[in-house]
Amino acid sequence: MGGPPRKPEQAHACWHPHLWHPFAQEALHDPPPMVHAGHGPWLELTDGHRVLDAISSWWVTLHGHGEPTIAAAIAAQARQLEQVIFANFSHHPAVTLAQRLCQAWPGLDRLFFSDNGSTAVEVCLKMALQYWHNRGEPRRQLIAFDGAYHGDTFGAMALGARSLLTTPFEPLLFAVARCRYPATWWGDDTVEDREQSALQHLDQLLEIPTAAVIMEPLVQGFGGMAMVRPAFLQQVAQRVQAAGALLIADEVMTGFGRTGALFASHRADIQPDLVALSKGLTGGFLPMAVSLAREGVYQTFVADNPRHTFFHGHSFTANPLGCAAANASLTLLNAHPERYQGFADRHRPHLETLARLPSLEHPRLCGTVAAIDLRVAQPGYLHQAGRQIQRACLEEGVFLRPLGHVLYLLPPLSMNDAQLEQCYGALVRAVQGLTS
Repeated sequence: MGGPPRKPEQAHACWHPHLWHPFAQEALHDPPPMVHAGHGPWLELTDGHRVLDAISSWWVTLHGHGEPTIAAAIAAQARQLEQVIFANFSHHPAVTLAQRLCQAWPGLDRLFFSDNGSTAVEVCLKMALQYWHNRGEPRRQLIAFDGAYHGDTFGAMALGARSLLTTPFEPLLFAVARCRYPATWWGDDTVEDREQSALQHLDQLLEIPTAAVIMEPLVQGFGGMAMVRPAFLQQVAQRVQAAGALLIADEVMTGFGRTGALFASHRADIQPDLVALSKGLTGGFLPMAVSLAREGVYQTFVADNPRHTFFHGHSFTANPLGCAAANASLTLLNAHPERYQGFADRHRPHLETLARLPSLEHPRLCGTVAAIDLRVAQPGYLHQAGRQIQRACLEEGVFLRPLGHVLYLLPPLSMNDAQLEQCYGALVRAVQGLTS
C-alpha cells in the first residue's frame, strides 16, 4: 500500500496558522505531516503513505489504532448515555470499571476519576496531603526521585525534576525533597552500590515526617526511559511504610501491560497506597484517568464534618464513553495477556543487535519498552541528534520520537514481528547515517 515513503515536508509543507502543537518549536522543527487514518500499528498520511507508530502515539495507543471492539463499545455507549454529572449521579460503566480495577489491585478499594495523567497525579497528591490534614497531623514533606516527570499541571510539575520544562515557573513551584535514582542497564556492574547510596539518602530524607513518596515504578518515561530493579523498589516501599508515609505509584505510562505485567507495581511486588493511571486506560481512544486509593485513606474523608470532603472534580469525570472504552480495553488485556507478557522477548534480539553499534550505550529493556542512549558529549532532551534520528526514520516509514539522545521503542501490542523488525532496521540505519 502507498509506495515509497516520502520526507515529512512533502506530506505537509507548512504549519497550520491556527494550531499550537505541544512540545513543538515552529522555528526549529519540521512541520507535522497530516494524518488521515490509523489502523493497527499504522498511521495513514493524507498523501496516501503509511508510517509505523513505534511509540504508540505518546504511549497511549495500547492495542493499535482503530481497535474494532473498543470502537464498537464507544458507539454502543454513545447511543445510550454519552455524559452525566458524576457529582450527583452514577452509571454502570463507571461501576463496572471501578470494580474491575480494584479487583486487579487487591488492597486498593476506592477509585476516583479524572481526565489525564497530570490530573491523576494531582488527585493523588491532594488526597495524600488532605489525608494528613483530616487526621490532624499536617505532614507536608513530599519526596520524589531525581529525573522524575509527573505531568505538566502545577502540582505534578512541582513533583517532577526541575528542567527546561519548569524553568519559567520556578518561583511558583513548591519545594519537594529529591532522592537519588539508581538507573541501570544491561551489563551495569555498579548498580548495587548506587542503590545502597540512594536508600541511605532516602533514610535521611524520611527522618523528617513525610506526607508521601511518589515514584514511577520500574521505568521513568519522560525522564529518559530510565529503569530500576524491582529489588530497589521493594526496599523503597519498606522504608516508606516504616516511616508511616504514603507511597504513590505514578503508573500513567507503566500501567496496562507496558512493563510486561498488567501493572509495574505488581511486577515489582510493591503495594502502594495511591496509584495514578491514564494513557493506556482507554486503549488510547479517549482521555480519561483514575486514581486508586486504599480504604484507610478514603475513610479519613468520611466524616460529619463537611471540611473533610474531597473537594475536587472535573466536568467529564467518569465520562461514560471513556468508561466503556476502558472496560473494552481491559477485556482485551485479560483475554490476551501473552501480548504484553512476551513482548520483551520480541525486543531482545533486535536490541542486542542495536547495542553492538559503537555509537550507542546503556541498552535496557522492560516489557514493551526498549531504550538505548546515543553516546554523546552533552546528553539531554535538546540534543539535536534525536531530531535527526526521527527525521531519518520517518523517511523510512517509521515514526519515533527520541527523548534527545535517548532512543526508544514503545509499540502497540498489535505490532507484528515483521513490523517490529522494520522499526529496528530503520533505527539502525538512522544511527549509522548519523555517525557516518
